[in-house]
Amino acid sequence: MTNTPQLRPLGETLGTEALGIDLSQPLDAADFAWIAHAFAEHPVLVFRDQNLGAGELAAFGRRFGTPRRHALVKYRHAEHPDVSWLTNVDEAGKVDWYGVKRATDWHTDSTYEDDLPLLAILHAKEVPSEKGGTMFADMAAAYAALPAATRDKLAGLTGLHGRHTGPAGEKLYGDLKGVTEKQYHEMPWPAVVRHPATDRQILFVNPMHTHGFVGMAREESWPLIEELAAHATQERFVYYHHWRVGDVLMWDERATMHRGAGDSRPEERRIMLRTIVYAN
Repeated sequence: MTNTPQLRPLGETLGTEALGIDLSQPLDAADFAWIAHAFAEHPVLVFRDQNLGAGELAAFGRRFGTPRRHALVKYRHAEHPDVSWLTNVDEAGKVDWYGVKRATDWHTDSTYEDDLPLLAILHAKEVPSEKGGTMFADMAAAYAALPAATRDKLAGLTGLHGRHTGPAGEKLYGDLKGVTEKQYHEMPWPAVVRHPATDRQILFVNPMHTHGFVGMAREESWPLIEELAAHATQERFVYYHHWRVGDVLMWDERATMHRGAGDSRPEERRIMLRTIVYAN
């Protein structure tokens, strides 16, 4: 680290840039403690002008926990399978249409798994000339702004999660959900959770994977899921990240939803490395 690290806000609610850190250099205990503290308070943290290989990205992720292989086999990095490609380019160099639309509606990653990720990290290698951003929603702020009656209703609800089986997942993917190594089954998670670091209550319902609530019919649950998603993704809760080559962006999977904006021209290349990190 060449300079005293500093933080600079990028968005009104979410999005904070960490200045003075070079992630390609070994992070000593003090450097890492500063990053960990900053990330606990700022759930979307950006490091500009970085140049990391897949192994270096995974090594940074291991400082927080255990990177895990992504469910989609096709996009795994050949040499570092705990890193995956987020790309709209296929093996032949042509437009990958699944990659173009992938993750372009609101979700929290892997809520259909039997344990939940802590964080995810994206590293931009090629970006479109304009747009092509990623959007993040502050789910603690969204929960706090819900009407009291809605908060009371959610307090007793358990959400049911599957792989792309929620309203947004069905709309975006239909039956074309990508090849995985295993079958995923329905997972129950409380509709409201407390963040382990900040103790803030978080709305833990996402329209990609949440397809219902225990004891509630679909005719009632799907409108509620969509109503909560519309509330949480109001402009006042959302940060749009405009990518630059070299950006490393990490986000707290427990405190946010995100989506690819899907607003760039599909013929323009968008290539990123990603790792998702779980507790040890």
